Amino acid sequence: MISIALVGDRSPAVRAHSRLALILDALREQEQIDLDAYWIPTPDATDPAALRGFAGIWLVPGSPYRSEQGAIVAARTARTERIPFLGTCGGFQHAMLEFARDVCGLPDARHAENSADTGPDTLITELSCSLAGHEGAINLAAGSRIERLLGTTRTIERYHCSYGVAAAYLGLLAAHGMVFSGHDDAGEVRAAELPDHPFFLATLFQPELHPDGVHPVIRGFAQAAVTAAGLQPR
Repeated sequence: MISIALVGDRSPAVRAHSRLALILDALREQEQIDLDAYWIPTPDATDPAALRGFAGIWLVPGSPYRSEQGAIVAARTARTERIPFLGTCGGFQHAMLEFARDVCGLPDARHAENSADTGPDTLITELSCSLAGHEGAINLAAGSRIERLLGTTRTIERYHCSYGVAAAYLGLLAAHGMVFSGHDDAGEVRAAELPDHPFFLATLFQPELHPDGVHPVIRGFAQAAVTAAGLQPR
């Protein structure tokens, strides 16, 4: 059995959470990938030991998380210990926050949803137009991991999100190795990845809401977990 960590605060009110069991069943039936998924609440994730031993870490939607630090530790543990990582919606936001703090030298970088102070250190800021309940086109960078997974340079995806990376910080994150591989038609960032990592992909959209089978991003993460477990993807 291949074990993965679902880091997040499980709630029946979060639609993405309610779909995870269906996604895992579809992976088993359609892809012959049997993942044993364990929920790790964000307060528990503050201890990196709670995340070790898993073949993959999926930082799922549902922010604001009960523990911002737990979400950040999940992203850091996956990044530094080279564990396959998928961050979706809030997972994207906190992966960018971790990278800014720990790699880019911005220890005071903040998430506007979690802080009353929205000063110049606000890395994750409220979008000018909320994406909650919307879908939209995303242009994928040629040769990127996400473009290879989807097999196209343009896709339509679903959101439930109101926060994204402040434009002023994109250049700094990119200079330290973060690749912004998905943008909407206005040029706003919608996906990011680390190309020198076995699998590190974060999407502002929610692949959990994909209406037909398993989204290619989730399939790619599952296959990376199989490889990390020392098995061969089918």
